Amino acid sequence: MTRVSKGRAGRSAIHANRRSFLAASAAVATHWGAPRVVTASKTDSAVYVGEGDFKYRVHHHWPQLPSPYSWQTTHNVAVDQAGNLYVIHEGQEAKKDHPSIFVFDSSGKFIRAFGEQFQGGGHGIEVRAEGGEEFLYVAAYQQVKCIAKMTLAGQVVWQQFAPMGSGKYAAGEADMPKKQWGRDRFMPTNFAFLPDGGFLLADGYGSYFIHRYDADGQWLSCFGGPGDGQGTFNLPHGIWLDNRTDRPLIIVADRAHHTLQRFTLDGHYVDTIEGFGLPANVDIHGDLLLVPELMARVSILDRNNSVVAQLGSDVQRITSDKQKKIRRNPDQWIDGKFVHPHDACFDAGGNIWVAEWVGTGRVTKLEKVS
Repeated sequence: MTRVSKGRAGRSAIHANRRSFLAASAAVATHWGAPRVVTASKTDSAVYVGEGDFKYRVHHHWPQLPSPYSWQTTHNVAVDQAGNLYVIHEGQEAKKDHPSIFVFDSSGKFIRAFGEQFQGGGHGIEVRAEGGEEFLYVAAYQQVKCIAKMTLAGQVVWQQFAPMGSGKYAAGEADMPKKQWGRDRFMPTNFAFLPDGGFLLADGYGSYFIHRYDADGQWLSCFGGPGDGQGTFNLPHGIWLDNRTDRPLIIVADRAHHTLQRFTLDGHYVDTIEGFGLPANVDIHGDLLLVPELMARVSILDRNNSVVAQLGSDVQRITSDKQKKIRRNPDQWIDGKFVHPHDACFDAGGNIWVAEWVGTGRVTKLEKVS
């Protein structure tokens, strides 16, 4: 079961970007408790995970790309009101003419591709309905270092770079962004949408601040920054609005601390939910909180933030893989098991879509069993 804490954890910060992924793996192997995990089961050729109200049929590699496109490192997923799936991958910087965003209909058929400008840095993607129209919000990092609002067809509404008015970034970071990491660099990861029409942006790989923007995309303020928890972060990678409570809260996946932190809408710390393994993002469907964990599982929590399901867990095998060979070798992947879930979201029917941080790309549909 996860634990909710209102006190400082007292753990030293773990710098768990890609360069220290293995160190974090070793730490988390001893950090977790022992919640109940339901393993995959097979019926004929079908593979299932979970049980009862949380049983899902597994469809690995659900969307298929047509030639000449190829999967690279998949990062995030989002679903629009029509049930279309949007997938963004980081992409390879050398392939400038290759799109980073792909769209599929509800049957898995390819619809369109766009987003060449994010190639080499594609990361976060969300769909938001505004005034009867839906838009995409995209975050890109590495050498790209920008955020953008787009139509569902890929036309850019606005695109902008580091919010220099925050005073958190090195000179020139917005004008001539370079592929440099650091707490004075802009490396945005994910969005959350606010009731007033504005949005929040997690600078998960850069400054570790959460930035607030108004409905027109103008920067307003920020909170957080690097630290040991209880309002500060060690890699605030994911973010969402938690509307399961009496008052809406902001929930942040503080990845390298292995926790979720919650805040009031004006950025004041409320509490910490512990017990994860590099939580990468969050999504909410009704009373359920969905948490993809880079350390080989997807967790579902109820309204009280108790674990009700953990899907596709392959924690022991992945954390013992010191050379990350499993990540690079699809022939070592096991049906019904995850390698590195980087993002996950619900659709309107309660199905779950999972994108994994693997070089050859993998997007899995967890089809809810009635």
